[in-house]
Amino acid sequence: MNKLESISKSLASTSRKNGPNIKIGDLYFKPNTNPKSDFGIKTINIHLNLPPSQLYEYALSEKNTFITSSGALSTQSGIKTGRSPKDKRVVYDKETKDIWWDSTSPNIKMDHETFKINRETSICYLNNLDNLFVFDGYAGWDKQYRIKVRVICERAYHALFMHNMLIRPTKQELEDFGDPDYTIYNSGTFPCNRFTGNMTSSTSVDFDFTRKEIVILGTQYAGEMKKGIFTVMHYLMPKQNILSLHSSANESDNGDVTIFFGLSGTGKTTLSSDPKRKLIGDDEHCWTLDGVFNIEGGCYAKCIDLTREKEPEIWDAIKFGSLLENVIVDSERNVDFKDSTITENTRASFPIYHNINAKIPCIGSHPKNIILLTCDAFGVLPPVSKLDNKQVMYYFISGYTSKVAGTEEGVEEPEATFSACFGEAFIVWHPIKYAEMLSEKIEEHDCNIWLINTGWIGGSYGNASRCPLKYTRQIINSIHDGSLNNVEYDTLPKFNLQFPKKCTNVPDILNPRNLWENKNNYDNQLQKLAEMFIINFKKYDCPDLEPYGPQI
Repeated sequence: MNKLESISKSLASTSRKNGPNIKIGDLYFKPNTNPKSDFGIKTINIHLNLPPSQLYEYALSEKNTFITSSGALSTQSGIKTGRSPKDKRVVYDKETKDIWWDSTSPNIKMDHETFKINRETSICYLNNLDNLFVFDGYAGWDKQYRIKVRVICERAYHALFMHNMLIRPTKQELEDFGDPDYTIYNSGTFPCNRFTGNMTSSTSVDFDFTRKEIVILGTQYAGEMKKGIFTVMHYLMPKQNILSLHSSANESDNGDVTIFFGLSGTGKTTLSSDPKRKLIGDDEHCWTLDGVFNIEGGCYAKCIDLTREKEPEIWDAIKFGSLLENVIVDSERNVDFKDSTITENTRASFPIYHNINAKIPCIGSHPKNIILLTCDAFGVLPPVSKLDNKQVMYYFISGYTSKVAGTEEGVEEPEATFSACFGEAFIVWHPIKYAEMLSEKIEEHDCNIWLINTGWIGGSYGNASRCPLKYTRQIINSIHDGSLNNVEYDTLPKFNLQFPKKCTNVPDILNPRNLWENKNNYDNQLQKLAEMFIINFKKYDCPDLEPYGPQI
């Protein structure tokens, strides 16, 4: 047994309360350090796999951290309140030479030497701290495909976040955990050296798939760790012919599974949290030869404007052990979910078992229905359309939604947003790889595919309102009970989308053009959005699929 193994074994049997007092360099990093130097004799309190109660105690010593009236922990992520996709880098080597590298890719090249410089910066910073928090967990509920992840971080809040978001090992699994498959070195409170090659800011989130490591510098936003592991799974799973999905999933009592794709703000988390169905997961899944499994052990929900009336499952899940990021808390420790003073991107992280309808283990059968969610602020897409197998590849690669252009006075023009595979920032291979795998799965299992617009109806943003949630839920109920398979359909011009003429308990809102007072304005907006789709799709170089999108 070598020294690393010996120390790792001693860690497993060390009291959770205090943790060992040893050099972290010896434990994890194996640096060539002169043991007679001050650095060589530095000792660090390593807090390994602490329960939430103890992580609370450490986190509460930080500024702007509170226990809220619901029992959740509220904290702040510093200047960065969202991900930094332009600072994400991937080491280019023989392992990654065939991934998606062109100018439209989210993958920014980094060489091994630059990665090692950032890694050394991170390690030197961590080695000079008095306290470190370490969490060991799994990504993937299917034991055949799961990976072991070790998170090393400075902030107790980051350890609590990953305690929620990864799958928590049993006591026996922790004792047998051994070496991790992937390690995250989170030095987010310390910046990268901006003069290091190819650095564009003080933030850098770096992936080395050969070393199986992620280094985080210059951002304390916890979501970087969650999406970092998702990026790893997007790399690993397709190599095993497993489809990784940026989706939520739920299941009926008789085992029928539905997958929901969608970008932020489209309703992916809200619509998968259905009191009549079991939640498999709210964000990240894989589709294997046997069915689907959740990658994560928890949920990460946007909570701006959260109310118990609208989203009771999420509201009730925010209790002791949950984590609230960047929310405003009053003197009585009540959360004002309407307050976006810090950011619109307020978040709640909680273990999936906090959701009363969670299915544990988070594994399901092959999907019966696949739903692509979009929030169309142009107000031209139908509330629901049925897609064929070629159309789903086109709209899956397009990954369309829209957002309001800004909050400046007089700005009312919606802005189209396209994100390949409904999660372009996290995919590693070219979008066509994921799309072809999805198409093959759909054909093999005879899935029904739907495009649902949760956005504006009767006009565009600023002139109308979003489709009421109760109608969207009823449309999904009709998908689940099969009634939408037995009605007449009409065709949306230019997009060639088939939409139903009727839906049970839904008023006459299914034909979007009929709801516009000025039909010429509708036609112009439809033309404008179609042109945006066509221009965007060109960058993916998939000419065989272009006929299945909008035609002008």
